[in-house]
Amino acid sequence: MERTAMSQKEFDRGAVCERVKAGSLALQDAAVMLGICYRQAKRLVRRYRAEGAPGLVHGSVGRRPNSARPESDRERVLKLVREHYGGTVEPGPGQRFGPTLVAEHLLEDHGILVPSSTLRAWMTAAGLWSRVRRVKPKPGRRERRAHFGELVQMDGSFHDWFEGRGDRQGQRSCVMNMIDDAKGTTLVRFGDEETTWAAADVLQLWIRTYGVPRALYTDWKSVYKREPTAQEALRGDPGHTQFGRICAKLGIEIIAAGTPQAKGRVERSNGVQQDRMIKKMRLRGIADDAAANAYAESEYLPQHNARFTVAAGSPVDYHLPRDPQLLDQDVFCLEHERTVGNDFVVQFDSKALQLSRSARGRVPAGSRVIVRESREGSLRVIHVNRRGEEREYTWTPAAAVRRAPTAPKLKATASARARPKPGPDHPFRRANSLAVAGAAIARAEANMNEGTFLMA
Repeated sequence: MERTAMSQKEFDRGAVCERVKAGSLALQDAAVMLGICYRQAKRLVRRYRAEGAPGLVHGSVGRRPNSARPESDRERVLKLVREHYGGTVEPGPGQRFGPTLVAEHLLEDHGILVPSSTLRAWMTAAGLWSRVRRVKPKPGRRERRAHFGELVQMDGSFHDWFEGRGDRQGQRSCVMNMIDDAKGTTLVRFGDEETTWAAADVLQLWIRTYGVPRALYTDWKSVYKREPTAQEALRGDPGHTQFGRICAKLGIEIIAAGTPQAKGRVERSNGVQQDRMIKKMRLRGIADDAAANAYAESEYLPQHNARFTVAAGSPVDYHLPRDPQLLDQDVFCLEHERTVGNDFVVQFDSKALQLSRSARGRVPAGSRVIVRESREGSLRVIHVNRRGEEREYTWTPAAAVRRAPTAPKLKATASARARPKPGPDHPFRRANSLAVAGAAIARAEANMNEGTFLMA
């Protein structure tokens, strides 16, 4: 049987065996140089004298392994890959499955167990898989936090998650993604946009599942965190967003990352979901947010977390229990400050909220109240006294203020804008006539006096 080319190790052995064959090197010294025992060195030299350098190549090189799978199994697996898990090379809708994901689905959907390394070699040889290596080296990663719940990263991922299926027709959905920094536990929820309500929903789901985390790692999007204004900075107010106020009530600190690379764990998780989850939903024909959320909660997330979650550095869980006195209607809502009018009416957007009579004497006119708005749009008026105690007051829509109709104003013309002349019997006319007559008498008297003086 023809043997393959020699390796560097076999080439070095051949050089040593050649010196032993020529008599310039003792067999005992050759064993020391090759790092083998004397008997093995003796066998190598005997084979080298009989077969030459090719005799030093291992006899199993180039042969089919005894543990190799039958060729029929290979063709059957590649046929399944072409039919169900193939696709385009470029990222986007219809992208092909990778060997690791194909190996999982071959076992789950077809009952065929093939190691991912074996499947990768088969798919590469058949032209069904190729991987482009990164040119730039990867930067060093930040060390994970030691405790579960110590830091949870949150981000929204916009993508064509349903690949044009359903009513969206290629429009992008948003997946709110939360991943624990210590263990990599992941929680996702589908929605339309990355809004305050979307962030509050996924946080509420995380709290129900694991507890209240100590800190959230987000970006500087206005949904999560903002810089305080000049007046807020003077008052010492951090300038919470609506979501930041929700987290402050729950005792959760929000840490804003300066760059996407800083929260690389959740960014990489977004890429994983855009690859694996999209293809899994394609197999099930999922085409809307409700079905995707049901699938993620019941099937996808338990399997994903069981496979990719790692052990935390410390077994201590930093999640805290939810305070039972904090009701959802007081936490997961939007808050707006308003002023009570003299008629005990609170103006909110285009609505006038008339407070009940129980508020009079307790809520002074001109004081500040909080209007809490639920996701459904219901409003609650809350007054906070000096001791920090909250009291809710009922309200009814205030009666609309009736105003007398006014005549439409006509545009004044040039003649209308001119100053009107007084009538003949106007007091101004009479006063002016007396003034004119008095002036005439005064002039006549002056002339008479002047004539008498000249005659004298």
